[in-house]
Amino acid sequence: MSRLSPQSPAPRLDRGPVKGAALALVAALSLLGGCADRHSIEVGAIPDDYRTRHPITVGEAEEVLEIPIVSSEVRLPPASRDRITTFADRFQRSGSAAIRVLLPSGSDNAAAAELASRDVVAALRKAGIRSDRILVQPYRTAGFDGPAPIRLSFATLTAKTEACGRWPADLGDTHENKNYFNFGCASQQNLAAQIADPRDLLGPRGIDPIDAERRTTMLGDYRQGNTTASQAPITESTYDW
Repeated sequence: MSRLSPQSPAPRLDRGPVKGAALALVAALSLLGGCADRHSIEVGAIPDDYRTRHPITVGEAEEVLEIPIVSSEVRLPPASRDRITTFADRFQRSGSAAIRVLLPSGSDNAAAAELASRDVVAALRKAGIRSDRILVQPYRTAGFDGPAPIRLSFATLTAKTEACGRWPADLGDTHENKNYFNFGCASQQNLAAQIADPRDLLGPRGIDPIDAERRTTMLGDYRQGNTTASQAPITESTYDW
């Protein structure tokens, strides 16, 4: 067996094939890593929209106005007439079919309420409600404490959300970077309160009929080569200085 002397150079290894194999292995692992599923949960897969958590829904509600009547009254005071006029306007804007005038039955002021109901119906008629849409009915007042009022009511649709103020989760748990459950509830309630006709949420309204007179005027101006735009009012500024 031959021995290497201290002066003899160490044998050189050919690193070319090893280096090439290592580069090929790294390239293969990179390709496999690109095909791997990095995210177990896709972004947006779980809904995190306050409109989904607090949706605006359309339901039925009853609007009620109580008119106090004492036994000595046989006519409605002016303040009560104004309240009835305002309530009648709400009824007409609601699109409800009928409004009910409920008179107390069996109470001490039943006779006075019967007389005052004539003024109630007259105020509703004056507000533009037809008589066939006004229903006068009695209601029992058993166990009622004090003078029973005349009640005006009608059924209507209302837009609303669920009650706010629910905190089902810990606010300190924010590692998922999501807004808290009660977020957006108040703004949804405010939006629902601003909806004039909840039927608009159920479907679009029909198209109004065409103004035949205006259409004839526009076609005549077009045939004569005149402008078809409406004339601007005198108060409108044109900024032609």
